[in-house]
Amino acid sequence: MQSVHIVSAYDEELKYLSKRIAAMGGHAERMVEQAIAALVNADPGLAQKVIRDDLVLDEGQREIDDKAIVIIAKRQPMATDLREIVGAIRISADLERVGDLGKNVAKRVVSVIEGRQPTSLFRGLEALADLALTQLKEVLDVYASRSVEKIGFVRDRDDQIDAMYTSLFRELLTYMMEDPRNITPCTHLLFCAKNIERIGDHATNIAETIYYIVTGDQMPAERPKGDKTDKVVLPATLPVK
Repeated sequence: MQSVHIVSAYDEELKYLSKRIAAMGGHAERMVEQAIAALVNADPGLAQKVIRDDLVLDEGQREIDDKAIVIIAKRQPMATDLREIVGAIRISADLERVGDLGKNVAKRVVSVIEGRQPTSLFRGLEALADLALTQLKEVLDVYASRSVEKIGFVRDRDDQIDAMYTSLFRELLTYMMEDPRNITPCTHLLFCAKNIERIGDHATNIAETIYYIVTGDQMPAERPKGDKTDKVVLPATLPVK
């Protein structure tokens, strides 16, 4: 929990940072949800809305950075307070990147629409996005409650995301090898899948920052990364151009 200070304005300033992080988190979640919906439903109008909405997160990050600098200069915080302020700066940067990743997915909607792919591929992307968004929501809940004892789920969830991404990567490669006409749209879907997988990585970053804010320690060393796409061996039958 946040410290209580004699100067009530100081408490309000710290609460303001927490509220802005919560607002940014909710906005980032909606952007990703809408980007995936635009992709699955072939909705370029919704995709354009997601692209425009990214400005909100950009402004939110700048606002938190500016406010944090003023608080540091004015209050000269120490210990937990300083970690709280620096943590807000770090978390806002991760949430801004989540918004960028959602925007990147939205930008590919038109290209994917032009070469519509099997429904199973979109179900795979939806499932991957559901996992990543669930992880992000859970991490933001931990930020609100400061219940770091619940943070152990993060790495298990990240392993699931990495495993699903690797499976989807293999499936997309298979479609590309079966028909050269699938190469362009499947390449766009590969980038979409990678963007979604990266959202999980940013959620993990946020979890590590929360752990540091509350405990003053770094989280124990991370387990090996589960993304195995760099280990995928392409069959010799894949045409080389």
